Amino acid sequence: MHWKAIFFDLDGTLVETAPEIADAVNDTLRHFGWPTVAQSEVDRWIGHGTRELLIQALARVGARSVEEVRQGELLQEALPVFDQHYQQRCGTRSQLYPHVRDTLAQLREHDCRLAVVTNKEKRYTDTVLHTHQLADAFDLVVSGDTFPTKKPDPAGVLHGLQLWNVDKADALFVGDSSIDAATARQAGIAIWLLPYGYNMGQPVTACKPDRVIADFSEIC
Repeated sequence: MHWKAIFFDLDGTLVETAPEIADAVNDTLRHFGWPTVAQSEVDRWIGHGTRELLIQALARVGARSVEEVRQGELLQEALPVFDQHYQQRCGTRSQLYPHVRDTLAQLREHDCRLAVVTNKEKRYTDTVLHTHQLADAFDLVVSGDTFPTKKPDPAGVLHGLQLWNVDKADALFVGDSSIDAATARQAGIAIWLLPYGYNMGQPVTACKPDRVIADFSEIC
């Protein structure tokens, strides 16, 4: 194991969070008397942060374009309601993927720097990490609102490399989506993808990662 730094996506990589995200979305839709959406739809919308996910849901149930929702008052009405419901749901039905905890501990023994780089907002990221007792497992946590930009912008990865003085050749990104692949490539580091997460309904092989790993244990 030669990596000196590994950056991990959160949703669909470390933790399966889609069920509780769908719960919060549907709680919000019911609050306004709107139709609910399917779990499979929510799975496809995960990746760009909860705001963008909510935009997709509102467009779906309201027969509006995504751009109409993004610019309209409906989103501003729904955001605080969603925030309340997701704060309540966050951590209730999510679970670690197999081998995550053991693998992170092994990487620590190899003196590897570990980071989370997610588009999920900090308040939700912190809740998920604390719920699953992962808060102390990482040297750095970059959420979707840590920097002015988020993935696929490589700012979070580049910040970690600079912070730890690690060469790009010694760093790896582990994720589950085309967003993660693009982030790693823009940062100039290797990308490995897991096939079981949330890649907008597309197979991860389409992203042409450096490697597809069947489960977390293959990182070591």
